[in-house]
Amino acid sequence: MKLRKTVDSALYSLLVILMGTMVLNVLWQVASRFMLKSPSAFTDELARYLLIWVGLLGASYVTGQKLHLAIDILPSKLEGKGARNLYIFIHLLVALFAFFVMVWGGINLVYITLTMGQTSASLGIPVGYVYIAQPLSGLLIIFYSLINLTEKEEDPEEIGREMV
Repeated sequence: MKLRKTVDSALYSLLVILMGTMVLNVLWQVASRFMLKSPSAFTDELARYLLIWVGLLGASYVTGQKLHLAIDILPSKLEGKGARNLYIFIHLLVALFAFFVMVWGGINLVYITLTMGQTSASLGIPVGYVYIAQPLSGLLIIFYSLINLTEKEEDPEEIGREMV
């Protein structure tokens, strides 16, 4: 599916950029603290915010790649239609969680923090911009869960092994 490949590529590239920025940021923090004896004021806060974005968007990416952590005791015991039904149930449950907790809750969180005008201490940016990662990640998880449901499995026996 072309849309999935495009989203995969864009998300992967964004994660590489965010992670690279975080590494450079932390290196600068260490260098400024120990070599220059004058720690940079913004790097700690920036590293925390980048970690939030990397963590949430990374969770979305691994959902799309089917690389996330899973407890597969029950799925490995089922075969055929039972495995398929469990597969559908799990993906729908993940999508519902992502919608209600991440998207809906995240949008409310972003709205509240932007309305209240809360800004970060060092960077001075609205904290709502940091929290946008939550509903965005939720939308991506829903996207990947629904795509995973609609994709044709090549081997019906593999369905039980690819649980969320």
